Amino acid sequence: MTDCIRGLWSAMTTPLDADGMVDHAALVAHGKFLLANGCDGLVPFGTTGEGTSFSAVEKLAAVEALLQEGIPAAQIALGTGCPAITDTITLTRDMMGLGLVHAMILPPYYYRDVTPEGIEDAFAATIDGVGSDRLRVTAYHIPQVSGVETPAIALAGLRRRYGAIMAGVKDSTGDWNSFLRFREIAPEIGTLVGAEVLIAKALDAGGVGTICGMVNLVPALVRAMFNGHAGTEAMAAACGQIEAPFISVIKSILAAQTGDAAWRSVRAPFRPVDAAVGVRKAQALAAISQKQAAE
Repeated sequence: MTDCIRGLWSAMTTPLDADGMVDHAALVAHGKFLLANGCDGLVPFGTTGEGTSFSAVEKLAAVEALLQEGIPAAQIALGTGCPAITDTITLTRDMMGLGLVHAMILPPYYYRDVTPEGIEDAFAATIDGVGSDRLRVTAYHIPQVSGVETPAIALAGLRRRYGAIMAGVKDSTGDWNSFLRFREIAPEIGTLVGAEVLIAKALDAGGVGTICGMVNLVPALVRAMFNGHAGTEAMAAACGQIEAPFISVIKSILAAQTGDAAWRSVRAPFRPVDAAVGVRKAQALAAISQKQAAE
């Protein structure tokens, strides 16, 4: 597991400018804030970052902005999974051309009646197509959103075939038994969780960390989850403040926290939530954080 993503990585939110384009200056500022407040790395354009709503060109330009402002390539992993394997290969190659090695890759989504063997074939085709021993793949398992599972048995087969290139998996189901299946069936790959409340428990069971969204809002609370189980209740309370639609609410909270109303902007099909929602949730999160700090 030496080459896998480990520790606390942020599933970054994506700030937009008045024209609905990625605000590179705001993205860089947010990334530096996260790294200065306990994050080990950044994952732009995952689910929390509205990743499937941005083109490959937009994603690469945003990564370039992060790199140009001094954020090391080793601390960035890009979401590169596309429905078409050829697009995934191209984006992953281009990402590596910028110096990155970590790619978080969804299985091809849209078709539901696929087999574990077919998912293994898809990842294998991506790895073969990229053709680099430097590549480190973190498979992305979020079937409640993508509609397609990333089966543990497929990842175990890929690890046997490709060694360290098949580095890890992010399990964003929030299901403890799902995490345990990855640990049992594919123990040589690094298993990360997306659900913050599982962090301490997962670390105790051999997990390597998290790529999560709540760290955008309460980095100190999420960092505390790496220091044992004491923060579990506080984190559960914090997560309870984020209702659907998750992405719109989290951005509204960021707007309230930073005083920058631009954070409320989302891309269709999402719509912004009322600013008052963000203010109310930000106040609740601040109270939870203050209580946790005092304990």
